[in-house]
Amino acid sequence: MARRIGSDIGGTFTDLVMVSDDGQDFAIAKVLTTPTEPDRAVVDGVDQLLSANDVDASAVAHLVHGTTLFTNALIERKGAKTALVTTKGFRDAVEIAREHRFDMYDLRMERPAPIAPRHLRFEVDERVMADGSVHLPLDEASVAALVPQLAAAGVEAIAVCLLHAYRNDAHERRVGEILAAALPSVAISLSCDVNPEIREYERASTTLCNVYVRKIADVYLHRLERRLQDRGLSGPLYVMQSQGGVCDIDTATALPIRLVESGPAAGALAAAAYGDLIGAKNLLSFDMGGTTAKACLILDGEPLIAPDFEVDRTYRFTKGSGLPVKVPVIEMIEIGAGGGSLVTLDAMGRLAVGPQSAGAEPGPVSYGRGGTQPTVTDADLTLGYLDPTYFLGGTMALDTEAAAAAVDATVAKPLGLDTLAAAHGVHRLVNENMASAARIHAVERGTDVAKLPLFAFGGAGPVHAYGVASILGSPSVVYPLGAGVMSAAGLLSAPLSFDFVRTMPAGLDAMDWDAVNAALSTMEADGAKILSRATDPSTLTFTRSADVRYRRQGYELRVPAPSGTLTEADRPAIQAAFEDAYRTIYGQTPSNVELDVISWRVVVSGPRPGLSLPKAAVSGTDAATAQKGSRRIYVGSSMVDVPVYDRYALGEGATFQGPAIVEERESTVVIAGPGKARVDAHANLIVNLR
Repeated sequence: MARRIGSDIGGTFTDLVMVSDDGQDFAIAKVLTTPTEPDRAVVDGVDQLLSANDVDASAVAHLVHGTTLFTNALIERKGAKTALVTTKGFRDAVEIAREHRFDMYDLRMERPAPIAPRHLRFEVDERVMADGSVHLPLDEASVAALVPQLAAAGVEAIAVCLLHAYRNDAHERRVGEILAAALPSVAISLSCDVNPEIREYERASTTLCNVYVRKIADVYLHRLERRLQDRGLSGPLYVMQSQGGVCDIDTATALPIRLVESGPAAGALAAAAYGDLIGAKNLLSFDMGGTTAKACLILDGEPLIAPDFEVDRTYRFTKGSGLPVKVPVIEMIEIGAGGGSLVTLDAMGRLAVGPQSAGAEPGPVSYGRGGTQPTVTDADLTLGYLDPTYFLGGTMALDTEAAAAAVDATVAKPLGLDTLAAAHGVHRLVNENMASAARIHAVERGTDVAKLPLFAFGGAGPVHAYGVASILGSPSVVYPLGAGVMSAAGLLSAPLSFDFVRTMPAGLDAMDWDAVNAALSTMEADGAKILSRATDPSTLTFTRSADVRYRRQGYELRVPAPSGTLTEADRPAIQAAFEDAYRTIYGQTPSNVELDVISWRVVVSGPRPGLSLPKAAVSGTDAATAQKGSRRIYVGSSMVDVPVYDRYALGEGATFQGPAIVEERESTVVIAGPGKARVDAHANLIVNLR
């Protein structure tokens, strides 16, 4: 029987899930990430999955992969030596940026340096106007003159971003042709291919980021593909994109910027899929792994999509302090630390957690791999929340004494606290920070987070979810079976997908519908061509949207657009959709203000694969038979003895009261207070807090 495998590389662990087409078999693996050679952990995990479940490699229909490799390359500045070629007079646009001070009162405020430093930013003579007309023809001699300069500088990648190329790409494509012919070994990305959209700074930044990591993507993904094929996996390798769809290797290596948030996006998809099964169309996805914790609003069964995001933020949680990347992404907020985040005291002697992480090497102190500074995991272990003999199902022993000693030396003694109080302070600080950020994130989108169940996953998510939900006032927490590898499972629920955009600014009351229909048809045809490489064209669906704003406003809202041939008769539907979206966010709509449509978008998708879910190994309502012992954990302000349940022995209908611990191989559910827990028909553990 055919199998599908999902693999997600995290900062500490690499997670893998294998499911069968009939949904009866669901196998998982979790291995330490290999930072210097990340694909090795994926291959090791695949070997482990196939061997442990007696499955032949030829039975694997395909593998879907998610990774943070390209994000890390941008943050750590480990990409190619990159140059920018732009219109004369606009060399410094990527450094001037938006002239926006994200912190008005910080006199030492820093911005991330542009991908291309000033000495690697070059100009050519040409000028296209905002309506697409040519004001100054391209001077090809000025392009040819750049070749020796680029070669002498040892440039490995070139981003070409000319003024208004989103309206008329002829000059930009000709520049690309000339440079490609003269410098065949240099990677070249054109903004009209990467981001054919209005706003010069964002378009240039996105194109620079894309070409900066193209070589890394090409080498890494093709090496992973070869290694899998060497092991007998003949099915295709797909890669998760930031907006929740998957693509083939050719697309991924040409446009790696679309993969930057691929791992976290998969987790949000899993939350949406599980929420649909349990009848919770609206929920808050809470994903806490080894390095970070992220939250995502799931509304009406779908995660929210943002039109852009930022990488390499100088100030981790401050919007505007990073490099803008103008590609669609599942909207998530990074709301705190992960299990491997380092615990310190700041310059004023206050407790601080992260953003630095111990990662997989050396990892937390309790791992015994050379770590000396305490982490969140070390604090949780000190509080009794983790079993040192059952971490990763007992395959990895944790050193409780070393963890407690590290917490004591770094936090307890300097602050005059006992070790348990210090460890609980770490745990509580992480929970408070995450709850505060999640609440603000929801309010900004017109949602009351206190009405939403919390869907908890990731290796550390179930440890902290109860505390976060209690602070938020959430009605319940949902813990899926296999929570520790849920992002990998989400990879298997993603359809093949690709999105397109065309900027065509015009008033909604004076729209050239023929031009709009031509642009939409072209985008749909291009999408069908790309996806037909991997799926049946007859199964494709096309979803349209429009970026709309009130006239003279600076930014737009994305709203659904009708299918078929658009005419003036469709104008009221677009206007109504925009006003509903505007009212949801801002509470009211102005009267007698005309609307402008800035861009039209198309998402082309293949059929969404079914997500097979793990089932409890037993059925039955008697939780007492699933109790495998008891353990002293920190509840309230002291250590108390609580029951410890075997997650795999809790059958459908089983109920029990908190406080309690529920253990599975890849994660631990910590119910550090009152709450009624039950197991539903899909093996989810649901804890009601009200």
